[in-house]
Amino acid sequence: MAQLTCENVILGYEKTAVTGCINLSLNKGDYLCIIGDNGSGKSTLMKGILGLRKPMEGKITFGDDLKQNEIGYMPQQTIVQKDFPASVEEIVISGCLSRSGLRPFFTKQDKMLADEMLAKMEILDLKKRSYRELSGGQQQRVLLARALCATQKMLLLDEPVAGLDPETTEEFYELVKRLNREEQVTILMVSHDLHAVSKYASHVLNLVKDPVFFVTKEEYLKLNQKGEEVSDGTV
Repeated sequence: MAQLTCENVILGYEKTAVTGCINLSLNKGDYLCIIGDNGSGKSTLMKGILGLRKPMEGKITFGDDLKQNEIGYMPQQTIVQKDFPASVEEIVISGCLSRSGLRPFFTKQDKMLADEMLAKMEILDLKKRSYRELSGGQQQRVLLARALCATQKMLLLDEPVAGLDPETTEEFYELVKRLNREEQVTILMVSHDLHAVSKYASHVLNLVKDPVFFVTKEEYLKLNQKGEEVSDGTV
């Protein structure tokens, strides 16, 4: 059974549709890049998958033992969030909250998991540092470690390399690729980076309003070669 399925899903606000009709099916270990014009509903789709926004039409279902609260989410960072006065360790371990229920404390297992994810992101030595003192690339690794504390199954990444320099961007992409290829973590990434789409994705969802299309990367690249409409909002 597919890990994530969207059937005729339309999302919006106050009875006004933001997305076109979305149909997609992802299996464990797939890597989906979500592209589209500004305002086409990329972040809104993320909220729908997380259960923060109910579809106006259609349904979103989960399979392969994936529960909605087992999805890791890495949102776009705001200026305020970049200056958040907390330690790296505090931010990363907060990713355990989604599955801790009403428990008002972190367990020894939570702390071990946080250390494991920090080590996986190669930033264990930064655990006592203030988050606001880190570079942009280090902060993104912290947020990715936090998302991994919530899940080892599926990650939603909303423009995770925005504002990073090319070298740091490539390092981040390689970390995500390793999680996807070696650990079979399913990736859904909103991106304007067509180079990343062609290099890393297994599937592409283009949210250009008419028509929305979901294809394999190979099909997407063929459409590009034919000069058909595959806009990501940047050209």
